Amino acid sequence: MTNRQGLPIWYELITADADAAERFYGAVLGWRFEAMSTAPEMDYRIASAGSAGVAGLMQQPDGAEMPLRWLVYFGVDDVDRSVRDARQAGASVHVPPTDIPEVGRFAFLADPQGALFYLMRGASEQDSQAFQCGENLPQGHAVWNELSAPDPDAAIAFYRALLGLRREGGMPMGELGDYSFIHAGPECIGAVMGEAPNGQPGWQVYFSVDDIDEAVNRLGQAGGRTIQGPDEIPGNCFALVAEDPRGARFGLVGPRTR
Repeated sequence: MTNRQGLPIWYELITADADAAERFYGAVLGWRFEAMSTAPEMDYRIASAGSAGVAGLMQQPDGAEMPLRWLVYFGVDDVDRSVRDARQAGASVHVPPTDIPEVGRFAFLADPQGALFYLMRGASEQDSQAFQCGENLPQGHAVWNELSAPDPDAAIAFYRALLGLRREGGMPMGELGDYSFIHAGPECIGAVMGEAPNGQPGWQVYFSVDDIDEAVNRLGQAGGRTIQGPDEIPGNCFALVAEDPRGARFGLVGPRTR
């Protein structure tokens, strides 16, 4: 995956029950799953929307202490150099640069305020299709990446220096400060905001759905719950924050067709 530096290129859920997670996200987002053949020692499953791989489900290894949540992979040109730069800027490295045969080289970090994320240079020359931006996006793709941080300005400065992300535009949120849009090149990939009372610090991914109300119904029937929304957003769409049955948070974005 050779996407421009700073673009999200993959998403991963670490879960205590991969079978249950597969059933849940298959029902809510229509994903299909297959085992990752290049790592038979792990229970890692690739989720596809249509013909495109969009995310991975990773079973938490027995005895391992890992965050049970959704995580974002950011593409970089050089993982080793980026990890050195991140460490110098105050990030901590949980997994140093590591090769996955036929997949790529990655590292797992926490930014100076504790938000977890991955860096990766994929082995394939094809661009990732996991993240999409624009209108009329197919269901099941990631469409927005939202960072909640105690100090949003410091967070933006860190990711600008590391990944080349830039702040451009935003919306005032009263006592919560600004909801600042962040761009990688010409693409707006998400936003950075302060910590909300009912929020969860760190990165949160939003996935597209064809109809927000139908998605809410599927969410409830599959055992998940809505935390906030649906709220109307620009572009004649609605967004909500949800939790899966294990408590992992994610967002959904889509139109209201009825």
